[in-house]
Formats: sequence, structure tokens, C-alpha cells
Amino acid sequence: MFKLVPGLAQKAHITDLKLCTVLFEDNRFYPWIFLVPKRENVKNMTFLSMEDRLQLMREMALCEKVMAGLFPHDQTNVAMIGNKTPQLHIHILCRKEGDPDWPTTVWNNHSEPYAPEEKQKIISRIKAAIEKEKTNEIYCQN
Repeated sequence: MFKLVPGLAQKAHITDLKLCTVLFEDNRFYPWIFLVPKRENVKNMTFLSMEDRLQLMREMALCEKVMAGLFPHDQTNVAMIGNKTPQLHIHILCRKEGDPDWPTTVWNNHSEPYAPEEKQKIISRIKAAIEKEKTNEIYCQN
């Protein structure tokens, strides 16, 4: 049975895709989501079947397109680090030149939560855009 590790379980849930659950990072400096494959005991991509790897790439493409379409940005960042969190998760975030950490990484740097009502509005916008985009058959091939 799939279960999120504690660090990811604290994140707000946005929606579920065929393979991944989509979570929200509450950091007002960066529009930021996570994709977590709904597979038990998966630390990195080597634990996924080839079919799951291909689906993960589709879902990463879907979510990067959504985030880039919703938020002004100069660069999208897509990353799988996993040194501190022992569960495969993919960060997708939008960066703007001049943001508090530009051009360095965002890990362990500037973080400040959204106001609760703003957080819910952003989550709703992301969810609606993902739900609309996931109807595109290119993301569901198999």
C-alpha cells in the first residue's frame, strides 16, 4: 500500500494523476509542486518499471507545462534530489530572475508560507489547470 513519507505527507494535496500524486510546496517565493509516484518503497527511478518511468516523464511534462502556463517565470526547474527524503519525488517550480535565491538553488534558502486564502486559491488554480491538461491523450499513452 502506497504511503507518503512524513516530510511529504505534510504537504497539501493538489490532485492525483495516473502514476503520481501532486503536492504543493507552501513557499510564496516560488510556485512549486511535487510529483510522487504512487508506488511503495520507491527511492529513485531505478525502482520503477519502464512503463512507470515513461508515465512519470509524461506527468512531469504535463505539470511543467501547467506551471509554466500559470506563473510568470524565466526558468522552470525540474529536479529529483532525494538525499534527505527517502521517497522518489520530483520538484517542479518556476523561477524568476531576481527572485530571493536567483541564480542559486532554492533548497534551504528563502521560505515563507502563503497567507491561507492565497494558498487555497493557488492550489485551486493549479488543480484546475492539471485537470484540464490531463485530458490530452499524449499524457495517457500506454
